[in-house]
Amino acid sequence: MTDSQINEIPVADIKPRRRKFKWKPSTMQILVLGYLAIILLGTFFLCLPISAKNGGWTAFIDSLLVATSATCVTGLITVDTFLHWTTFGQIVIILLIQIGGLGFMTFVTLFSFALGRRIGLFERNLIAQSAGSFGKGGILRLIKRILIFTFSVELVGACLLMTSFVPDYGARGIWFALFHSISAFCNAGFDLMGVNGTPFASLTAYSDDVVVNLTICALILIGGMGYVVWSDIWDKRFRYRQYRLHTRIVLWAAVLLVFVPALLLFAFEYNGSVLEGKNAGERFLICLFQAVTPRTAGFNTVPLNELSDSSILLMQILMFIGGNSGSTAGGVKVTTMVVILFGLYSSVRGHKDIVIGKRSLDLSLAKQAMSLFTIYLIFVMTATLIICAIEPPEITLRDVSFECVSAIATVGLTTGITPLLTTGSKFIITLLMFSGRLGVLTLASAMMASKAQPTTKRPSEKILIG
Repeated sequence: MTDSQINEIPVADIKPRRRKFKWKPSTMQILVLGYLAIILLGTFFLCLPISAKNGGWTAFIDSLLVATSATCVTGLITVDTFLHWTTFGQIVIILLIQIGGLGFMTFVTLFSFALGRRIGLFERNLIAQSAGSFGKGGILRLIKRILIFTFSVELVGACLLMTSFVPDYGARGIWFALFHSISAFCNAGFDLMGVNGTPFASLTAYSDDVVVNLTICALILIGGMGYVVWSDIWDKRFRYRQYRLHTRIVLWAAVLLVFVPALLLFAFEYNGSVLEGKNAGERFLICLFQAVTPRTAGFNTVPLNELSDSSILLMQILMFIGGNSGSTAGGVKVTTMVVILFGLYSSVRGHKDIVIGKRSLDLSLAKQAMSLFTIYLIFVMTATLIICAIEPPEITLRDVSFECVSAIATVGLTTGITPLLTTGSKFIITLLMFSGRLGVLTLASAMMASKAQPTTKRPSEKILIG
């Protein structure tokens, strides 16, 4: 076509080029969408009449909250797990707990293996992000270890729990033992103790059972330490000096954050109603259990609404700290708090570097830790403020703040107000659980488009602080 012919074509007939919209989701966005899809699928199944013992449809908001609570391994519920849900509904819940505990990408990898597909670099990056690994190397070996380790520990835990549950519930005790073992290892806090006729009772009927208490505590702590820690221990056996700094921090924190809070709880509740009439052994079990379960498990062996204000505040602090990165636990994570505390120490002493265990940490870690802590705190305060404004005055600030911390830290402990909340408050609690499981920084990264860093540097100026 010549130039003269081109000029003869009317302008109206020249069609502009349409730019094709191509959306390439980031790693964070895929993880968020993956968990959201699992939650919505679980909500659909829980809404069905086959899931409810009354044969009717379960309200969407209740199904959504329970599905989110199970997938995000929290434990907050609006209907009793045994009294409301059929065996089918309970199976849906325990599958959601297992998927949430192991991680969405772990199951994707498992299905890829089953279909004979190769795991590419992009998938390895997703798995590393989901499992909390340090790098992309040895990811497939880590996934195999996660699966073998998880199912082995859950099976051992179930066998131990059977010694108490089978004599009490007969053959049904086998299912109860397996359900509670998975729920405890995944730090979920779901229970089937409604079988005793009391809804939302958790493990209060077993407050003096040594096997149940110690088994559940062990499962909670093992699940809350993280797969990277246990992989490091497995590789180096018991050669403590060869452990990663990350592993050593987690082990020390596990000891301090169990026995110190247990002693404090004993002191706070010494003259309280929850320990009244108990012998020394039972008091030890109760205080130990309530010190372990805020590490984002969600079980309780005493009514939490009977605890003193000091104990409630202590448990909120423990819930906010949570477990370890890359584990089934929630919260801001132990290592985050360690970095913040050592960063404060370095700042007060005027040191330029953060030094832990003769190792220097990058200052960017302190910035990230402070950002995470601040965002979690803002989420909790905002949610507490809104729920207090929505709910009647009978639901106190003490109960609401405890509920919000429990939700965003994916703990599942409650003073009993969850079923009493209005629809708006239930939705807020659901958002907190979803944010807490994925991590607020992950959600922020997924929602914000990445932009190139500006090449120009702005003029600097000083402001007064403190």
